[in-house]
Amino acid sequence: MFFSDSLLADLVGALVTLTVVFITYFKWNHSYWKRRNVNYLEPSIPWGNALNPAKRLEAIGVTITRLYDEMRRRGWQNGGIYLLATPNYLVTDLDHVKNILTKNFQHFVDRGVYYNEKDDPIGAHLFAIGGIKWRNLRMKLTPTFTSGKMKMMFQTLLDCETNLQEKIEEQYRRRMPIDIKDVLGCFTTDIIGSCAFGLECNTFKEENSPFRVYGKKVFTPGTYRRLLTAVFMNFPNFAKAVGMRQVPKDISDFFTKVVTDTVEYREKNNVTRKDFMQLLIELKNNKLAEEDGYRHDGNTLTIEEVTAQSFIFFLAGFETSSTTMTFALYELAKNQHIQQKMREEIESVLTKHNGKVSYDAIQDMKYMNQVLDGKVISIVTKSVNCSLF
Repeated sequence: MFFSDSLLADLVGALVTLTVVFITYFKWNHSYWKRRNVNYLEPSIPWGNALNPAKRLEAIGVTITRLYDEMRRRGWQNGGIYLLATPNYLVTDLDHVKNILTKNFQHFVDRGVYYNEKDDPIGAHLFAIGGIKWRNLRMKLTPTFTSGKMKMMFQTLLDCETNLQEKIEEQYRRRMPIDIKDVLGCFTTDIIGSCAFGLECNTFKEENSPFRVYGKKVFTPGTYRRLLTAVFMNFPNFAKAVGMRQVPKDISDFFTKVVTDTVEYREKNNVTRKDFMQLLIELKNNKLAEEDGYRHDGNTLTIEEVTAQSFIFFLAGFETSSTTMTFALYELAKNQHIQQKMREEIESVLTKHNGKVSYDAIQDMKYMNQVLDGKVISIVTKSVNCSLF
């Protein structure tokens, strides 16, 4: 018989067996760096060097910064850490970083981000995929981010600026406190939504704009999503076998429908716009000429790839940009001598360009670019540094 006379004994035996297998598995994985004679920070079962993701005690950027500082304190140039059962290599020396990004890049191409292209095609974007597919897709997309292409889309950005100014002026007239992070989030959502999807998101006028709702939802996962992320990042083969998704289905369905409808409308009605979506459509239909810098590799973008790249372009643009500007404004408020110097530069450059904000005028604002790059701002939260810069 499969079960003995005592069901309780069987259950206890099964539980003990699973516990032993579980601990053995983690102990073996947590010896990865030791077996390779690499310095490492001692992990604990099961979270490794991280904290319990369900409790959300600190952001991952803060965790990595804490581990980085500990390695620096010990005088290590590099070392190993563990996020749950997965070994990760952490570099603290600038020369090692340069080698990884140049001479030894072929060994560090993949980011190790989970994706399941079969069940969750929107998650198979440039940031997640690896190997030859990443290389081919990167070759396709790189020409879309040249200065000429960015300059072409600059007017789209200016068109969204009017709503930002009106919103701030309205709240100022009403003597209302301004949640600048939320206001800038609406601003960047409008810009990225227009550039990536060719749509007017109207987030300033519509409090529950779908783009704003789903954009926030991506960056505010609940306990279940965090635990699910921990599973598929540490057990990717198992996750793919059972069809785990990186992107929740409702978010995926929304962005997939938006992209599909936009592409179908433009192709059916022969509509073109100077935006990121148009560049992807041209890649999809293989219309970019060789003189534009596109090296054909025999493949064109599928509608699923167009959707995935639009999705990551939206996510990478609206949240990072609004957070960067929020911290910049916070530091400028605290350091008004920097604010004044920046204001003087802006006024001087605009005078030179006949009072018009243009792509070339922005490029001439060297000091402002230094501020936004973090070269002048003296204090920026370390987790933001880890995730943004």
